[in-house]
Amino acid sequence: MESNVFTIYSGKKVLITGHTGFKGSWLTQWLLLLNAEVSGYSLNPPTSPSLHEQLDNDKDIQSNIDDIRDFENLKNFIGKVEPDIIFHLAAQSLVRESYITPLDTLETNVTGTANVLEAVRQLELSTSIIVITSDKCYDNKEWIFGYRENDALGGYDPYSASKGAAEIVVSSWRNSFFNPINFDKHKVKLASARAGNVIGGGDWADDRILPDCIRALQNKETIQIRNPLATRPWQHVLESLGGYLLLGSKLLSTSFSDKNLESYCSGFNFGPLGTSNKTVESLVNEVLKHWEGQWKYNKEDAMHEAFLLNLNIDKATQLLNWSPVWNFKTTIEKTIEWYKKSFENPNNINEITNKQIKEYSISFFNNLKFF
Repeated sequence: MESNVFTIYSGKKVLITGHTGFKGSWLTQWLLLLNAEVSGYSLNPPTSPSLHEQLDNDKDIQSNIDDIRDFENLKNFIGKVEPDIIFHLAAQSLVRESYITPLDTLETNVTGTANVLEAVRQLELSTSIIVITSDKCYDNKEWIFGYRENDALGGYDPYSASKGAAEIVVSSWRNSFFNPINFDKHKVKLASARAGNVIGGGDWADDRILPDCIRALQNKETIQIRNPLATRPWQHVLESLGGYLLLGSKLLSTSFSDKNLESYCSGFNFGPLGTSNKTVESLVNEVLKHWEGQWKYNKEDAMHEAFLLNLNIDKATQLLNWSPVWNFKTTIEKTIEWYKKSFENPNNINEITNKQIKEYSISFFNNLKFF
């Protein structure tokens, strides 16, 4: 893991908002393996158990437990850290929860994003920022084509609306305050990243299909499925994180004179290949190849969710030389492997997590066209 483009993170001060969440925990672990100086700003872990606590990441990073909506505390912490790069992941990340707490969802995902950007502006920091939103930021037309980065933003449910609005906030701050053509004055590089439906070991959230499967299988219960025919761009969490880190390496290394700076300071899709756009039913059946069990359609628990959702990843492929590494079957295999090994030996979770990061990294860099 030493001789690759990610060596740029060694010794860099990296701030992760939402570091106690599922994706934030995997990203923290990966950056620690890259010898980055990691700091985190987040609420307490949203689940119990949580991957953050299982990895015991707090012992190796500067962790601040606070609310992204608290502007002054956030600003003070960012000023204290003076990060070289910020990965903004802090969010209310569940569609069903957004129906229950729509105002909290909007405040966290929209105002929280604005708080990060405005804190950097007021502090006059020289830094790079990657705001993580979602594939659900697009105005979903239920078409078979993959959404491109310049397609219309929108959202039927409060969660999707909040992610579309967060992208608008990013665009506004980039145009108004962090325009790449004026980088020599403000010294901030700002990009956003939109990923597909990420899965992987250590996700313990309610109302997400993979953790729901694991809980049911562990308890020898029937898996309940709300929308078996809905398709999603399933991908392993390391796929999207690899994209974020690659984009971050471009921001950190690109100079003001580089003609590609403006292209990097924009939105990017990090989704799977089209062959990994599978139905929920297909995902559950693939899980059951690795863990004996059964499922049933729970029509009574259904709510509005998009049936078709695909991402076009041409931009990331062309500009970053990024492309997915693990196919659908490997993604499910690695995910179930993580859960099974974590149940067999709860004290060995760092080892299985690091092993999968290293396995993925080897394939990831072998897959890069320029490596």
